[in-house]
Amino acid sequence: MLAIIGGTGLTQLSSLEIVRREVVRTPYGEPSGALTFGSLCNKPVVFLARHGYGHTIPPHKVNYRANIWALKEAKVGAIVSVASVGGIREDYVPGALVIPDQIIDYTWGRESTFFDSVDKPVRHIDFTRPYDEVLRQRLLVAAASAGEAVYNGGVYATTQGPRLETAAEINRLERDGADLVGMTGMPEASLARELNLPYAAINVVVNCAAGRSSSEQGIHFDDIELVLQDAMVRVHTLLEHICKD
Repeated sequence: MLAIIGGTGLTQLSSLEIVRREVVRTPYGEPSGALTFGSLCNKPVVFLARHGYGHTIPPHKVNYRANIWALKEAKVGAIVSVASVGGIREDYVPGALVIPDQIIDYTWGRESTFFDSVDKPVRHIDFTRPYDEVLRQRLLVAAASAGEAVYNGGVYATTQGPRLETAAEINRLERDGADLVGMTGMPEASLARELNLPYAAINVVVNCAAGRSSSEQGIHFDDIELVLQDAMVRVHTLLEHICKD
């Protein structure tokens, strides 16, 4: 069963045939909301809105551990994350869909591991390739099948939020090798790895990063909403095709 974690712009899956919703209790507290079980293209799927179904949870307050633990308990086989991002690389323009292959983590203070208790042995995970390559390839094949243009690869910088970045911070991220900037990629990806859950992402570029192109003088939030409306239709199509595969 595939799990889909929806971010900004994807608080529900309109094409999901809902079977039930389940409130899950975890040793790490409450997930962002009830798990929504259903089918997409006749395949079982579970959906979770990362920021809550009313989009009320800021990125630094998301209970990532509870979310990933709840999905593991639901016996999902893989997780696809959908997240809105800013484009740093010149060709990652608003509306672009990117299947990233690397992460740089700039967050702090987030509960970022399941192995932080003195009564449990420390576990080190290999995080050389933070996204599951088999699942990434499934997304790329699904995109080709759907006729949706996507970028293969990109370095996702995870910042703390909830504020957006300064132009100088974006310059720094670019020097560090980042192509995209968002606020939720970590510790979500590493927690999934700790529980041996294949994890990959669809990044939706909704704006040029601060100081870049149309955002040179500031971010225009009205424009972001318009981009999201169009892009999420394409994301739905991509998700339907990965379920068909």
